[in-house]
Amino acid sequence: MKHKGTLVCIPARYGSTRFPGKPLAKLGGKPIIQWVYEKGLASKAESVLIATDNDMIFSSVKSFGANCVMTSDKHPSGTDRVWEAVKDICCDVIINIQGDEPLIEVSTIDSLIDMFASTYKIEMGTVVAKADRNVIGTNPNVVKAVLGKDNTALYFSRAEIPYVREPLKNFPIYKHLGIYGYRKKTLEKIISLPQSELEQCEMLEQLRALDNGIRIHALIVESDSGIGIDTPEDLMRAEAIISNKHIGT
Repeated sequence: MKHKGTLVCIPARYGSTRFPGKPLAKLGGKPIIQWVYEKGLASKAESVLIATDNDMIFSSVKSFGANCVMTSDKHPSGTDRVWEAVKDICCDVIINIQGDEPLIEVSTIDSLIDMFASTYKIEMGTVVAKADRNVIGTNPNVVKAVLGKDNTALYFSRAEIPYVREPLKNFPIYKHLGIYGYRKKTLEKIISLPQSELEQCEMLEQLRALDNGIRIHALIVESDSGIGIDTPEDLMRAEAIISNKHIGT
């Protein structure tokens, strides 16, 4: 059942430093951005919208029938781009799925939507999964999260956190997945704030919220079955995954 008042917005910019034009890169015969859109469409969200700063992305999105709006190319983060796209739309909850998460599970999107539906106390939420420290620990392209006992985020970093001082101590490491949820009024508040120093240091937009006292509730999923596309090598790994799973194109 669709959740009325819930909107999925997918920010998609062309100018990625590590992989320019990646929303248009083909995965299994169709653009990465189309995969993300179709996952949003299959979720419990009432509607799905793509926000881009590029004419080629806009044209591609329109060709497969998606809703899309053009936004400024001056935004410092995807969160800022999402706000420009949704600010005049009547909705309560915005789910921001990064445009480079083509294999994100629909069940993950739905679980985040359900979390917001369960209580009005949650202002902002995201998703993490337990991961192998030896695989992701030193990879700056994979964002790590540290959670408090109530599963609210204490910090996000590209570094290996928390640091395990005693090598024999088995302490979990959480991989942050590229999806956020916000109450609309919370998103408006975040956008009204200047970029924080921590945000600029790590280049992680969620740190602006934490820096300003906005609690981010983390939904822990059993496993990260998807893969974010940050580099051409990631795209090759994603191709292997969909080939092995025989995911339709």
